[in-house]
Amino acid sequence: MNFLEERIQKDGIVKEGNVLKVDSFLNHQMDIRLFDQIGAEFKKRFAGKPINKILTIEASGIGIACMAAKHFDVPVVFAKKSKSINIEGEMYVAEVESFTHKCKNQVIVSKKFLNPEDHVLIIDDFLANGCALQGLISIVSEAGASLEGIGITIEKGFQAGGRMIRNLGYHLESLAIVDAMDPVTGRITFRSQEP
Repeated sequence: MNFLEERIQKDGIVKEGNVLKVDSFLNHQMDIRLFDQIGAEFKKRFAGKPINKILTIEASGIGIACMAAKHFDVPVVFAKKSKSINIEGEMYVAEVESFTHKCKNQVIVSKKFLNPEDHVLIIDDFLANGCALQGLISIVSEAGASLEGIGITIEKGFQAGGRMIRNLGYHLESLAIVDAMDPVTGRITFRSQEP
């Protein structure tokens, strides 16, 4: 069991409806030491790739992406879920559906921050059905940038997203893959991964 699986086992809470609450350390209150370990692990898993930019989606992915970016020494671009008055110029736009929030959002990235010379690593906190990732992938593609890989903190292996993204041929690395969760017992089963 890796460091992240141990933390999920210790502090994660399984709720009805395939919900895994990790808000005490990942996506509400953030454990920065853990995020630093996550960033170091992504750097190890994508070593040798010419990554010069990390792309994520607001809001839960930002902290993790920033700590990963520290290890890669590259900037982070995050897709915004709403257009604000301070986003100007041309934009890439994709529609994504949130598993957690049960809604659709348009996500926006300014064209001045993503271009054909970029070698992008997508980072996000969760992968369930893959809709957010598909939106980010389409933005990278529209920009003409190279997608070097996708780093996910926690993947729900019993949902279709991971399988779909891997079947499309992308280099996807999930630090913890949850194969089953039981809200009655609180038991979490992780998929065995080669180190």
